[in-house]
Amino acid sequence: MADVTVDDVRPVDVDSVFERVQQAMAPRLRAAVDRLPAAIRGVVGYHFGWYDGSGRSVNCPAGKLLRPALTLSCAQAVGGSADRAVDAALAVELVHNFSLLHDDVMDGDVTRRHRRAVWSQFGVPAAILAGDALLALAVEVLAESGATPATATGSVSTLCVALRDLVEGQCKDISFERRDDVTVEECLAMAGGKTAALLRCACELGAVHGGGTPAQVSALARFGWHLGVAFQLVDDLLGIWGDPQATGKPSLADLRARKKTLPVVAALAAPGARGRRLAQVYLRPDPLTERDLATVAALVELAGGRRWAQTEAQRQLHAALGYLKAAEPVAEAHEALVALAALVTRRDR
Repeated sequence: MADVTVDDVRPVDVDSVFERVQQAMAPRLRAAVDRLPAAIRGVVGYHFGWYDGSGRSVNCPAGKLLRPALTLSCAQAVGGSADRAVDAALAVELVHNFSLLHDDVMDGDVTRRHRRAVWSQFGVPAAILAGDALLALAVEVLAESGATPATATGSVSTLCVALRDLVEGQCKDISFERRDDVTVEECLAMAGGKTAALLRCACELGAVHGGGTPAQVSALARFGWHLGVAFQLVDDLLGIWGDPQATGKPSLADLRARKKTLPVVAALAAPGARGRRLAQVYLRPDPLTERDLATVAALVELAGGRRWAQTEAQRQLHAALGYLKAAEPVAEAHEALVALAALVTRRDR
């Protein structure tokens, strides 16, 4: 695989990439959500930042549309038009938001994007149904896409495989909370399903709808998968050391829930007194106090968990960029994808 870094291509203003994606996606996302039953449309609109809890129009910050950006850029990378992949990008974004709605319920997270999570605002049943509606809408959008019937059928299959992997990864994540013997290898495999599967799907669908060769589709799918693992590693780092003002999540939320995130598992596996002390505090059944949480965060760092996760994120990024280069992408799209990849490992939220 080719050796490549983020410094090997011309720098790109990643904000301009997201601006173009926003312009392409915003009206399509609105139109898709308008197809939902009125009873659930307001809940979904609240989640996307379009309405407040009373149904009044607002303009709250939403996600950056990273996954659609990857889909559209991968379509361009193989020489296709971004327009041909908009439905695929929309489907991936709908699935992503389905997963967020359900994740917040499972994790008990009361905030998302600096305001109350949907389940906290409208109740658990409404959040589950809103997620279900987005999942069904994603499949509907992809099945009715402007692609050929064969491409549409194959795309739905690709999306369903990613969904299956996502669910498996989420199941593992939940089961890890009840185990004290989780290994780093298991945790990486979990990240490969929970997070990387959908990024793999985003890139693969973009390449398919852009008319890429089988070799290009395979390479860009692998690019997306490794980038997804890097994304989860950074997400886990932010879950411990991120600024709540940037992340929109309470500080130390992952530790409070005793999640077996990658930095934590790496630190628990580390030899020496710090790893053992971490296990004594983190794995005991008693509730963790604020002082305990600060101690755990410090021990994860002292035992090497933070450094390991940072190094592993860079290793996964390096692998992703190698597969990107192997796809022989069009220059401008290559630059955009490298910029998006760099953002994944340098983000603060």
